Amino acid sequence: MYSLLLILWLTISNCGFSSTEFNSLNGRHLHVIWTKWSGNPKGLWGPLKGGVALDFLSARLNFTYEMIQVTENNFVPQGNEKGLFRYLWDQECDLLVHDVPSLFYRSRIDMTIPWIFTNYALLIPVAGDTANINAAIKPFQWPVWWGLGISIVCVMAVLTSLLLFFPHHLPASLDSNRQVETTRNNLGSLPVIKELLGKQYLYVIGVILSQGGLCMSKRLSIRLVAGVWCLAAFIFVQAYSSILFTYVVTPVNLPLVNSVHDIVERNDIRLFLNKGMALDVFTSEPNGTGIFFKLGNKLKSFPNSGRCVLSECASQITPGSRNVFAHAVNYLKDVIKEDFEKSGKCNLQIAKEGFMPIRVSFALQHNSPYTKSINKGKLG
Repeated sequence: MYSLLLILWLTISNCGFSSTEFNSLNGRHLHVIWTKWSGNPKGLWGPLKGGVALDFLSARLNFTYEMIQVTENNFVPQGNEKGLFRYLWDQECDLLVHDVPSLFYRSRIDMTIPWIFTNYALLIPVAGDTANINAAIKPFQWPVWWGLGISIVCVMAVLTSLLLFFPHHLPASLDSNRQVETTRNNLGSLPVIKELLGKQYLYVIGVILSQGGLCMSKRLSIRLVAGVWCLAAFIFVQAYSSILFTYVVTPVNLPLVNSVHDIVERNDIRLFLNKGMALDVFTSEPNGTGIFFKLGNKLKSFPNSGRCVLSECASQITPGSRNVFAHAVNYLKDVIKEDFEKSGKCNLQIAKEGFMPIRVSFALQHNSPYTKSINKGKLG
């Protein structure tokens, strides 16, 4: 019994980070790069929550750190830029807190387990809002509207005929409910007939507009025609109101693109990519296939398209432009948020369909002794 308890205690004590053998970061001091650090120039792209993740790992794994000031965005050296990986290669940095694509650079750096799973999306300008005036007509096709107009004319004609041929069933005065016996030659009833003829026009129009009205006679034939018209108008109005809502909420101006395939198929779209990221690498491959090969040809054939840093690419997406910026969706959401806070208007949106799922990790020096500890810290 005691031997079993001793084995269990040894097993538990060797788990976790109680021993420096399993926590190589215990008591260490690291040099860290996080591009969004306040000491770096503004405009560098990087994970907004990188500082939160770094503080969590520092508290969990019991290490301290200091930031290294950088001025570049690219991972690898380009032109006069040193490149963020150069700090790892030259052993000036121990940990790069960034969104590093897991598929690249494994031969020269160590990668942690992924800390973000996301996909690429398309940033496009918001289409302008305009009044959908045609919504009042679109619920029905033109034959239906012609039929409605003819029906109104026919109902008016029938009611007029009934009023003219049966005037002896009309009240002598519109202000009195008393029925009087008159003949068609009785001139005293003519003012009443004329006024009722005008009223029945308003009655027919009022019913179709859901305004209602009083029937102009108690004669069965007239009330039968009025009842049929009320039933037909009710069915028409209900059908019209049900379909109208769909047309009112339907946008007049459709989004610039819905998917990455729209970019390839249309010649008026300008594409921008973030330089050095996974999509840039895929579209730059000379032996690429599928959609990446087509996007690469699009970038080569369209002179106004190109590869740039995040801030430059995002500035190209302006209202009314035909520009599209492809990047990880979490960064595009940050761009939309910053633009809204700056302008007070929602000028940008994300296209409906995303593409190319990706996962990103932190980077360390090649064969770093801290890789396993950081992986355990992220899993915990």
